[in-house]
Amino acid sequence: MSSNNANIRIGVVGSGFAGLAAATELADKGYDVTVLEKNDSFGGRARKFEVDGFSFDMGPSWYWMPEVFKDYYERFGYKVSDFYDLKRLDPSYQIMFKNGESLNIPASLDDLYDLFEEIESGSSKKLAKFLEEAQYKYEVGMSEFVWKPSHNILEFADFRVLKSAFRLQMFSSISKQVRSLFKNEKLRALLEFPVLFLGATPQDTPALYSLMNYADLSLGTWYPMGGMNKIVEAFISIAKEKGVKLISSQNVISVSDNRSLITHLHTDKQTYQFDHIIAACDYHHFDQEILDSSQAQYSTEYWNNRSMAPSSLLYYIGLDIKLPDNIHHHNLFFDEDFDVHAMEIYKDPKWPTKPLFYLCSPSKTDTSVAPVGCENIFLLMPLAPDLEDDELQRNKYFDIMCDRVLERCSIDIRKHVLYKRSFAMKNFKEDYNSYKGNAYGLANTLLQTAFLKPKMKSKKLSNLYYAGQLTTPGPGVPPSIISGLVAANEIIKKYN
Repeated sequence: MSSNNANIRIGVVGSGFAGLAAATELADKGYDVTVLEKNDSFGGRARKFEVDGFSFDMGPSWYWMPEVFKDYYERFGYKVSDFYDLKRLDPSYQIMFKNGESLNIPASLDDLYDLFEEIESGSSKKLAKFLEEAQYKYEVGMSEFVWKPSHNILEFADFRVLKSAFRLQMFSSISKQVRSLFKNEKLRALLEFPVLFLGATPQDTPALYSLMNYADLSLGTWYPMGGMNKIVEAFISIAKEKGVKLISSQNVISVSDNRSLITHLHTDKQTYQFDHIIAACDYHHFDQEILDSSQAQYSTEYWNNRSMAPSSLLYYIGLDIKLPDNIHHHNLFFDEDFDVHAMEIYKDPKWPTKPLFYLCSPSKTDTSVAPVGCENIFLLMPLAPDLEDDELQRNKYFDIMCDRVLERCSIDIRKHVLYKRSFAMKNFKEDYNSYKGNAYGLANTLLQTAFLKPKMKSKKLSNLYYAGQLTTPGPGVPPSIISGLVAANEIIKKYN
């Protein structure tokens, strides 16, 4: 470490997981780091709000890839248990199908094999082989691919990585792989479900992403007691301990540079001076709205041609009753046609005719997030980005989801609402400057993977870097954490 690091000022724009990870890694190496956050609270999409005794996580609700969090804490000398009690969910989640059928996905692999065999004779051995291949993809992906800054194709040009690329099945679809192994539609839906939020239909998603099935079925679904925002609190605690300065309510509006070195970053309140910038906010917004046209990395046409992952309609609801036992922590309502809804997200964008949706009830696991005798629930319906968004549409789909919950679970949640708040495309744009109101970044198609994503390093400004879900390695909490660490390392390498 250079003894002059303390004189090098780093500005990080955005306090989501990528921004906090980048800031903490740099501060740990002795740099002078400041995080500027647009909103009045930190955590980006993983913020929380509290009202009437309820505590609502606003964004991520699935805790997958637990080793990424474990490794992050350990790199700074901590353990997961220093910050929260991590509980593995069993069942991991529930999927509701047509005709009143449902599947509870067990945490135990042996129980999962038994479940598959019960539904389709001979499928347990196929599942074991499928998960073995998915494990290889996961381990290679997590050790080789995600830690590359993806500046260019040459990073992937050594023989070992090229050889892996074919075994990783980057040129086949996950749908083709799943449907070649399993005949039962419920099993197919279970294995295709994790890609619903990756930004393409299963038919257009590389089979590489069966690594998500390994993360799901083998590594398990977890929950940090106290809520997902406990992770944000942990990250902030470590960042402050390392000396990071966190400043909220700072909406960055422009930058001014000196000989291609950004020296001034202007918010709507004051001006900051930095030697390096990491834009861990929405990449498109920083590139197109904050930088001037001479500084922008990409053209308007480039961004218009990107394939985006879905947006979402969200409802945060506090109920005055406890829910019945047929509702678990995670519940996927797949009781309508998966392919039709996927088509209305990715191929023919429109508000869906018969949507799939997700109901999360963290108070089923954690009584601290709701008052005694009450329930905390979270409804999420994936949508095509950039649709017209108004209260009339939101209310229509709230009723559709409530009707389906009533039909399947014999409870009309509308009659028990103590608190209700919606959040959709307009809010994603207002709160996060989200491009087209997307919720999950870029679609993970083959042509938007690795070095084909928007570049982490600016080609116009030598001290500007990007991190987060629109660049390498992609959307999701663990990838965003890794993105922040990789971006930080690009600056660290300049001085070492």
